[in-house]
Amino acid sequence: MRIKKTILITFSVRSEKFDSNSERNKFFRELYGWKQTVPAENKTYEYHRDGLLDEMPHKRVDQSSFIIQEDNFDRMTQFFEEWHKKVIWKTFKLLLNNKEMREMFEDEEEVE
Repeated sequence: MRIKKTILITFSVRSEKFDSNSERNKFFRELYGWKQTVPAENKTYEYHRDGLLDEMPHKRVDQSSFIIQEDNFDRMTQFFEEWHKKVIWKTFKLLLNNKEMREMFEDEEEVE
């Protein structure tokens, strides 16, 4: 049985440390992405703008926690380090076998 390494990341925003709501929203948009709505004359166009998590297989566990594959940990660390004065974050290593990995990331890209 092959074991894969994954990382559980949890975070908490320190709202009082953000300069404004728009700065706080910037953090969430960079992480999760967002839906942009553009009104036109008789139509409305909707676009999904990708965030960091859209670029990697992940499983969202709760509003402020998710699991990623260990291969993507450096990118995630870099992102959270940019926000370290305003966001508290913790990591926990998880070991998953191939079956658990497939089940967890079944909606994501093909997992090796």
